[in-house]
Amino acid sequence: MTMKELRDKAKPLGVKFGVGVSKTDAVRQIQIAEGFDDCFGRGLFGSCGQPDCCFRTDCEKIPG
Repeated sequence: MTMKELRDKAKPLGVKFGVGVSKTDAVRQIQIAEGFDDCFGRGLFGSCGQPDCCFRTDCEKIPG
């Protein structure tokens, strides 16, 4: 996802990103706002237990 896409997804959740925030940190802020653990990119894909997280597919691609 691009930063624009992340900002578009975050806006209705009331999440705003500061200048220079990384995509990983942006995703984690969105995860928290959606009620998920902020586990994106932490190498926990196999044990995260959050199958409904919209970032799951992207997270799976990150080497743990």
